[in-house]
Amino acid sequence: MRLERGWRASLALTLNVVAFSFAVLAVTTSYWCEGTRKVVKPFCTGPPLKVKQWFCIRFNSSNLNDSRLVQYIWETGEEKFLMRRFHTGIFFSCEQAADMNGFDCRDFSEIAPAHERGVLWLCIVAESFYLALLFAGGALMILEQCPCFSVMNKLKLNAFAAMCTALSGLCGMVAHMMFTTIFQLAVAMGPEDWRPKSWDYSWSYALAWSSFGTCMGSAVTALNRYTKTIVEFKYKRRNIEKSLHIKQKLLDLELPDNMWDVYLTAGPPGQPGAETVPPVNGHKPASGKGVAADGAAMADRQGEEYC
Repeated sequence: MRLERGWRASLALTLNVVAFSFAVLAVTTSYWCEGTRKVVKPFCTGPPLKVKQWFCIRFNSSNLNDSRLVQYIWETGEEKFLMRRFHTGIFFSCEQAADMNGFDCRDFSEIAPAHERGVLWLCIVAESFYLALLFAGGALMILEQCPCFSVMNKLKLNAFAAMCTALSGLCGMVAHMMFTTIFQLAVAMGPEDWRPKSWDYSWSYALAWSSFGTCMGSAVTALNRYTKTIVEFKYKRRNIEKSLHIKQKLLDLELPDNMWDVYLTAGPPGQPGAETVPPVNGHKPASGKGVAADGAAMADRQGEEYC
């Protein structure tokens, strides 16, 4: 039984560490959503090159400063446009540079609609609470495994760890849903120079929800361990009290000695292998002191199983 409780504690702590790692990686990256933007090619700058620059528009005249010359643009239709990739997170939104090398980033708060930026800040606050409560739950689970605490103190730490982990999961779920809402509003009402042509959720978003799933798994495992330990303790305590109550009744009835011997050999109902107190010189004990001592010894043995 002790090994099973230790296995459950290790599983809850492992899930908590995995959830915290996923959450930190998701929040610090900007790949929650990614897609493409359709933009007009910029004019090429610098001296003409032998190789055509496909990401910009070049005039057919070498003298760009002479306004008397007629300058033609050969690109027509879809050739005038570029499909730039972008990716967005809670804090930053990055788009491919004009020369298609590297990314230019800016704050996502500048892209979100002005009247909806409060939702973005609530999302950031909820993510902060998610990380803080998840870390607190993991710290309590580590303290619980310390051998310097008593059994009851370990149960209290386990209960607080389960509560902190469950609350962190709720905060994380709210934060993820808020970001989904604010991003969709930015797509519909954001600035014209940012609105994407197509987009989808990316790996950071999947990591965030995976973190939420493992977080709730850790909370359920810790809570299940706590409730199972309490139920087992109450069940064994109830059996001991029931056994003591039956013995005391037999003492009060003053039954013959042979009836007392039959009870001793039979044991409590439903527990054929239960330990009993042997009669002294072939007679039952004269008072309930022996019964009380026997019950105390049994309670001590049951308590030692939880240490």
